[in-house]
Amino acid sequence: MLQCSRSREPRRVLQRRHAAGRSPPLGEGAARPRKSGGSIVAPQTLTLTLDPHALARELSGKLLIDGELVPARSGRTFAVVNPATGATIADAAEGEAIDVDVAVQSAHAAQKPWSKLTARERGRLVTECGRRLTEHAEELARLVALETGKALRTESRVESGVLADAFVFYGGLGSELKGESVPFNPKMLTVTQRDPIGVIGAIIPWNVPMMLMALKIAPALVAGNTVVVKSAEEAPLAVLRTCQIMNTILPKGVFNILSGQGPECGGPLVAHPKVGKVTFTGSVETGRIIYRAAAEKLIPVTLELGGKSPMIVMGDADLDKAIDGAVAGMRFTRQGQSCTAASRIFVHDSVHDEFVGRLKARVDAMKMGDPLDEATDIGTIVSPQQFEKVNSYIELGTATPGATAHACSAMPDDPKLAKGLFVRPVIFTGLGNDSRLAREEIFGPVTCIIRFTDYDSAIEQANDSEYGLAATIWTRDLRTALDATQRLEAGFVQVNQNLVVQPGLSYGGVKHSGLGKEASLEAMLEHFTHKKTIILNMV
Repeated sequence: MLQCSRSREPRRVLQRRHAAGRSPPLGEGAARPRKSGGSIVAPQTLTLTLDPHALARELSGKLLIDGELVPARSGRTFAVVNPATGATIADAAEGEAIDVDVAVQSAHAAQKPWSKLTARERGRLVTECGRRLTEHAEELARLVALETGKALRTESRVESGVLADAFVFYGGLGSELKGESVPFNPKMLTVTQRDPIGVIGAIIPWNVPMMLMALKIAPALVAGNTVVVKSAEEAPLAVLRTCQIMNTILPKGVFNILSGQGPECGGPLVAHPKVGKVTFTGSVETGRIIYRAAAEKLIPVTLELGGKSPMIVMGDADLDKAIDGAVAGMRFTRQGQSCTAASRIFVHDSVHDEFVGRLKARVDAMKMGDPLDEATDIGTIVSPQQFEKVNSYIELGTATPGATAHACSAMPDDPKLAKGLFVRPVIFTGLGNDSRLAREEIFGPVTCIIRFTDYDSAIEQANDSEYGLAATIWTRDLRTALDATQRLEAGFVQVNQNLVVQPGLSYGGVKHSGLGKEASLEAMLEHFTHKKTIILNMV
């Protein structure tokens, strides 16, 4: 691993050099001075930029290391493309091993002073980050819509809101970093305490990059760790802006972010000797690679991987609610690009035809178009590679004997969007649970509706998968609901609803869907601290 020696200006952890920032526009709240150790430290401010194209240009070619926007050491960049038009909107810095080392060394130097703050003070600063992100929520929503193709109204604003909420949630949990008194021996005082791990390496995906980043770094920071994030190649901008905003609050080096390719940037981050834990969200294949690399160092990992989430609709279900649940659960407004997408829907024979017809009508009514248009319900697939993958599955399903492809909605007719990566949502019927479309994660707006007559068979088919991330059951019968929650092999099971991940609810899968939990107090305590046992012999 390349090592980089560099001097660091002596500083107290909360008395950072103040870079003169521009004042916020009229009507926006100015940053408040904050107290630390009896001193007043004026945080930086950033101007709100609601034009996402201008903001993309401003962030172009930059990493954020040790509190500063900097280019990659090599000077190399790669294009960030608007998937709705095919136009290049920015160039992301192509970080490599040397950039990883500089970022990790910065995080390592900042970690001890950061951990010496009281947990409640760290929590207060993380909460303040959440408040600052709330002020920038619309800006971030527009930027993530531009780079990922997710519709602004139905998806991107939701994500920027959950981003801020995650930091506020975890910021309030600082007081929960407490140990236990152990009745080991009455002549000895035996207690445990929670210690931070050190530097956390986080590798995040492109589908909901801000939210999934927040669920990793917020608990890590409150627990006393520092963080280096590697962003997804397809979506490096909104998370970079998030990091920039948070660095107006946090001490230098506490939160750093890199962009780059997996082997050249993500690989060195996992392998770096000063990284004490890795948390990753992405594909099973990449998860295995990271797990093997982490095993060489004997460090802990959290892996949130793929899913093929079943939705079981019983004959007595409230179909109005079940249709709503299928639309939300399949994440059609996110083009199906979700690991919890309800991509296998088992529907009882008695309501199958009605369910299919009503679901198709609902999705038909959704508008595909420019992600930044307020009228748009459904945006684009994120990249040409993903576009080709999704279409290959649609072609495979369409060519399967006995299958029917119910294509929904309509392609946009705006000539400016002619090169956009738009895919009509497709509801397949006539496919069995043994079809590749029902077994493999497509990560697109494609779902299979599978008819059943026997409840036990439906449960058996739902569990017949290498994945076990999420599942839902729709029924009015309490006994059926309770039985299904016990028998469904998934880490996140819901009855008569299909909520997305929420701060405060433990989230994580079983089987090939991953290791560890996110979004809860448990995640902070079990995955971002070490438990130390302390014994005082008082004889």
